[in-house]
This record gives sequence, C-alpha cells and structure tokens, in this order.
Amino acid sequence: MRTKVAIIGSGPAGLLLGQLLTNTGVDNVILERATQEHVLSRIRAGVLEEGTTMMLQEAGAGKRMRAEGLPHDGFDLAFDGRRHRVDLFGLTGGKRVMVYGQTEVTHDLMDKRAATGGLSVYEAADVLPQDFDTDRPYVTYKKDGKTHRIDCDFIAGCDGYHGIARKSVPEAAIETFERTFPFGWLGIVADVPPVSAELIYANHPRGFALCSMRSHTRSRYYVQVPVNEKVDDWPDERFWDEIRRRLPEKTAEAMTTGPSIEKSVAPIRSFVAEPLRFGRLFLAGDAGHIVPPTGAKGLNLAASDVRYLFDALNEYYAEKSSAGLDAYSEKALARVWKAERFSWWMTNTMHRFPDQGPFGQKIQHAELDYLFQSRAALTMLAENYVGLPY
Repeated sequence: MRTKVAIIGSGPAGLLLGQLLTNTGVDNVILERATQEHVLSRIRAGVLEEGTTMMLQEAGAGKRMRAEGLPHDGFDLAFDGRRHRVDLFGLTGGKRVMVYGQTEVTHDLMDKRAATGGLSVYEAADVLPQDFDTDRPYVTYKKDGKTHRIDCDFIAGCDGYHGIARKSVPEAAIETFERTFPFGWLGIVADVPPVSAELIYANHPRGFALCSMRSHTRSRYYVQVPVNEKVDDWPDERFWDEIRRRLPEKTAEAMTTGPSIEKSVAPIRSFVAEPLRFGRLFLAGDAGHIVPPTGAKGLNLAASDVRYLFDALNEYYAEKSSAGLDAYSEKALARVWKAERFSWWMTNTMHRFPDQGPFGQKIQHAELDYLFQSRAALTMLAENYVGLPY
C-alpha cells in the first residue's frame, strides 16, 4: 500500500490531522495498536481552547460540540476560604474556553473519518516507522497474522508518550527534558450535577482540589494525593469528605455526591522532547511532550502541533514548498514551552509541596493575593488559559 502521510495513533491528534488532510485531498492512513472501543474508553481532559474548537469545526467535526459543549467565560480560584473569579471573557477581549470531553472529541472525529472514507487500521500490532531519514520512508505492522507495509512521503507520530514513534528515533538525535512532581491527582467521575457552573481550582492547606464537569449532569473532581496513593484506599465516602474539606464552606455545602463511575490516580509530570522532526518523521501531541493537567493544555497542545504540521504538509503538497516542514519543530516547540511554563506556574501556585514549609506557603498566598490586585497579572493568567495565538 502507498499513501502520502502515514499517521501512527488514533487519538485526537492523529484523527484531527488525518481529517484535515482528507478534507484537502491529501491521502493518509491511520494505524492504531488498540481497538476502536479501547480508544473511546479513555476518559481524559475536556477544556478546549478557542483555537482547538475552531480546528474541530474546520475539520467538519464540530457540530455536536457546538450543540452539547459548555462555553465558559471564566473560572474560580479558591483560597483562604473564598472563591475569586477569573473573567476570561473580559480580560481577553471576548475569548472563552469550551468544556467538552476528549472522549467526545475522539468520537466525533472517528465518525467524520468514517463518513468521508478515511482509512484507519485498528489492532495494528508491532507498528514500526522505518527509513524516515531517507526520502522513501515506510511503516510496517502486523494484522491478522500477516506483515503489512505502507510506503509514504511522511510519517506523523501521534501515538502518545509510550508510543513507538519517539522510541524509533536514535538516542543521540533527541534530547529530553523532564520533571516529575511529588504528588498525583486522584480523580473521579460521577453522574451528579456540578457544584458550580464554572471550574473551581482550590489551594488549601490539605492540598489542591479541582471541581470540573463533563456536562450539566456529570461531574469530574480531583484531589491532590501522594504519588504512591492507591485507588483502593479511597472509597467514595472518603473522597467526598476530603474534597469538601478543601473547598470554601458554602461550596462544600452545595456539593451533590453520588457513586463514582470511574476513579484513578494520575501522576503529574512535565516532559518535552527536542526536536519534533527527524527527517520525514514528525512527532505531535503526547509523543513529543506532556504537561501537568493544571493548566488544561495537554489536548490543546496536541491540536496546536497539528495546526502547524497540517499547514506545513498542505503547503508542501499545494505549493511544492518545504519551508513549513523545515520550521515545524521550532515553531511548535516555542508554543509548547510557553504552555509548559504556564502549567508549571499553575501547578506550583495551587499545590502543596512536601518540602515547601511555612515559607513556601506564604509565598503561594502572596502570589494569589497579588493576582487579584493586578489586572496585568490576571490578564497573563487569562491569556494563557484561553490559549496563546498560533
């Protein structure tokens, strides 16, 4: 088989890139090692920047998002027992975010791909990008007991942090930067109405908490826990008691509780690989970088990578120019590092660290207090949260 772009990974990054290419007549094939059902079972973040929502609409996969998504014009930071609102809309000249689950984004993109005839190969085992340092790259995989080969012009590695794309790069050709935080997020999903119409990020002496949602009837809540904490040690009753302790009194009293339908502990880390291009292999999304979820940037950074990569590929096929491809890594990484900085700042400002002591806690308090006395500081927060321009 031959195609122009072989895409490894059927998450939002791979599906979005594939759909944008399909819409402009650029042949592509998506290879995914898991089943389609498994990909759709992943419950992930759901705060979309304006740029991400615009790209989904450009791909023709934004209809359900527009109908069911929850536009948010702000969010709250809670500390000292009070909630303080960040007016995203007012501080950014009318920008907002959209709360719409990553699972729903994936579902919509899969449906659109099926409707437009895009080829996705699920349960593709032992996927391996090869000869990407030449002008004749190809990808091999196994399916139904047979080895298959796809010849292509370019390979897009959209297969996540643990995927094969980055692992296929020679060690000497790539540099990685990483920080692991000394805590995790214990998160639950419950079919109860959200405690607030907008997100609440809480800084509390007992640790960080986040009140989020997936819809008007489904809530997503998190509490900071030690990194080695076990889910089995957190029955629902203990979780609800703990998150209410970390919220302002009136908010805690208004919270509706119920049985969890999903519960997990996620480690918090930052990771960046440089560069993001290796000959004719390009990394996008979690294959190239991870951010702490505090800043709601993971899925949105994947989308911005796709923005730059799609524009570059489109330019290559429409204008026979490789300028965009040559600039891809530098351009994408510039935005990645700004998002890493913002997520690092949010994480350090809102969480309790084992070694920070009373001095560190006072610094956090001063930072938050200053934030709401300075429109310039709030504007910095708002501009980064809604998403920096591409």
